[in-house]
Amino acid sequence: MTSEPQRLQYLEAMGLTAWVARYRLPNARPSEACEWAPPATPTLVAPADRLHALLEEAEPPAVKQPASATPPPTPRAAQPGRARQLLGGDVTQAGAGPEADFEASGLHHEAPINQEPLRFSLQVACLDDRWLLLIPGGDPPADVHLNLLANLLRAVGISPSRSPLFQGFRWPPVEGLPAESPLEEAREGLQAFIAGAGRHGWAPERVLLFGSDETLDRVLNLESEHCELLDLPGWQGPSLGELAISAEAKRVLWPSLMTWREAWRSNSRSSEGGSPLFPGDEAPSHDSPSHD
Repeated sequence: MTSEPQRLQYLEAMGLTAWVARYRLPNARPSEACEWAPPATPTLVAPADRLHALLEEAEPPAVKQPASATPPPTPRAAQPGRARQLLGGDVTQAGAGPEADFEASGLHHEAPINQEPLRFSLQVACLDDRWLLLIPGGDPPADVHLNLLANLLRAVGISPSRSPLFQGFRWPPVEGLPAESPLEEAREGLQAFIAGAGRHGWAPERVLLFGSDETLDRVLNLESEHCELLDLPGWQGPSLGELAISAEAKRVLWPSLMTWREAWRSNSRSSEGGSPLFPGDEAPSHDSPSHD
């Protein structure tokens, strides 16, 4: 690395003027004091001659090698292996070099390995800005599934003031970018998405996950009725599509619905009144949970 005095000498030899600040800006750190003294009398030598003289002084002296010793490989001769590797060629055909010897010695540098990012998509809504509703997949839920969800909640006395508005989330947001830590990056991305939705008034208290997706399950880590990613109470059960066609799935869900009712009432912020739960749901339909 070129020292500061030598850099200034090079600039002066090339006829370039180095400007140094004379005044200190507000809140700026003081500049370091110079450790060299300026020459007493400047030498009147042409800039080109002075530059060549400095370059000659910077060259290290040549070291004579014994005649019997094998000359070391030049840096140019040691490059073919790296060049073939960058061009996609076979490194084994490049011959031995410093990099090959370094790898053979086992002293590898632990560099981050670029991996494929996790891929998943889901639909997210927040019931009265309180409960997160998560549905794996890229397509929003159909009207029949929204009606089913409304009837399930109404059956246990949960009456939100408005219907949930689902919006899609997909990871990764941009294709073609490698990942150094796929799971951690996916978790941070989903956390940032839900935190950013807070500007709409979301204040999640609970997570309800309808359906299962292997990748999304790893990201949320929803076990023992607790979502580790968001640090919230959670529940995971059958998809709305399965609940729509299976009376047995509705029957198994009924105990969880009782738990939802107590959790909703414990910290209820919904207004008192009997407004329809979702648009088009004036009365319970045949999709309500079975009591038998």
